[in-house]
Amino acid sequence: MKKYSVALLLAMAVGLAACSSDQADTKDDDEAAKDPVTTDSEETDDAEEEDHVNRTPDMDFDLGGKTIKVVSWWDMEIEDSSPDNIARIENLEELKEKHNFEIEYVAIDYGEYQQRVTASLLAGEPIGDIVRLGKTYTVPTIVEQDLLWPIDEYTENENAFNQAVTNDLYTYDGRGYGFTEDKSNLVQGIFYNRTLMNELGMKSLQEYVDEDTWDWDTFIATIKEANVDRNNDGNIDTWGLANQSVLERALASNNTSLTVDDQQNLEDPATVEALEFLSKIATEELARPTEGGDWTEPGQFFREGNVLMYGGALWELGGFQDDMPEYDLGFVPFPKGPSATDYYSYEGLFQALTIPKSVDNPEQLLYIWEKINDIDSIYDYPGQQSYETLFTDEADIENAKMVAENMLVLDHFTFENLEYYEFEAEILDGTSVSTVIEMYKSNFQAAIDEVYKK
Repeated sequence: MKKYSVALLLAMAVGLAACSSDQADTKDDDEAAKDPVTTDSEETDDAEEEDHVNRTPDMDFDLGGKTIKVVSWWDMEIEDSSPDNIARIENLEELKEKHNFEIEYVAIDYGEYQQRVTASLLAGEPIGDIVRLGKTYTVPTIVEQDLLWPIDEYTENENAFNQAVTNDLYTYDGRGYGFTEDKSNLVQGIFYNRTLMNELGMKSLQEYVDEDTWDWDTFIATIKEANVDRNNDGNIDTWGLANQSVLERALASNNTSLTVDDQQNLEDPATVEALEFLSKIATEELARPTEGGDWTEPGQFFREGNVLMYGGALWELGGFQDDMPEYDLGFVPFPKGPSATDYYSYEGLFQALTIPKSVDNPEQLLYIWEKINDIDSIYDYPGQQSYETLFTDEADIENAKMVAENMLVLDHFTFENLEYYEFEAEILDGTSVSTVIEMYKSNFQAAIDEVYKK
């Protein structure tokens, strides 16, 4: 627009100079010419904006007072907690009046969620009109039974829908079945104790990221450097890593996985590298030894303040900050594997919203969802409010943004009889990677075939 305005002003100046003998006529001509040019330019810009975000044209329909039920394992009612949410609430109220509907948010306990929602779908009596479903039990199992609408043709508005979710991460046989308005991805990486790092006189982990040398070798060296006996009693009392197992993180950071669609992927070179990396941490006993605790044990170790690094997800950081107010905590990506060129985040239990096939007029529901969430956000990037609330260091924010842009979905939990934890335990117990692969590759493929009905 600035370029157009400057060009227009120059053209007007030349015209005025050439026709100075008749200023009145020139002024009239300029005004007459200027108005349509400005209008055309504005209309063109508006059209380009509409095309860019692929907005659905306005629709006129009456839902007859219907209550739209939105089901999840948390209450999804929009709270007026930010200017963006206030705009969404205002949009919703206008839509309710225009299209004659109400909306109800149904929260079901996570422990019973999968059983209840899948039973309702199989019975043809869905528990809601818009239902959150975990991908692991939905693709392909529920989709293959024709129980969900493919919705990718209704979610093209880039301003209202996360395009990666529908078009890449929650797909089957070329169609998208999951959607979300949330354009921020799950952030996974390494939380580290900056206070402890400084006490040990160690090089800042952020410097490795800045130098692009934050890789698996550097990670191993950092763990070893932090594994020290500080009270000289002959026992290690400060540890470099809280997590005994980093299997999923290793896979994601090397841009690989245990399964790919309907095939096991254990013999892929990048997968073998990830398994060897896990084996090295286990056999060299680099991580803090378990004390017989459950899956929360590594987090509890980190809270004690004598462990430098913990592999975790962003949702855990608030709890650490509450429990560790005396420590300065930082965040870096999980280090790059040898087959990767970027830093990655991942999800092992990916989920999104879906619409059951027995629900009429999915295009109207998606239209409403689109219009609720098609707002002019005050934020510069997805997740900004959360990142700036949790982090005080700009480098930590940049690291979170970086990994969020590269999120992988690991699908091995799709297959109920794929013995993931037994497989992991063999490597942690010291069995060679080549032996473990030979032991499990056929079992993995059989478990996959059960689901894909081969």
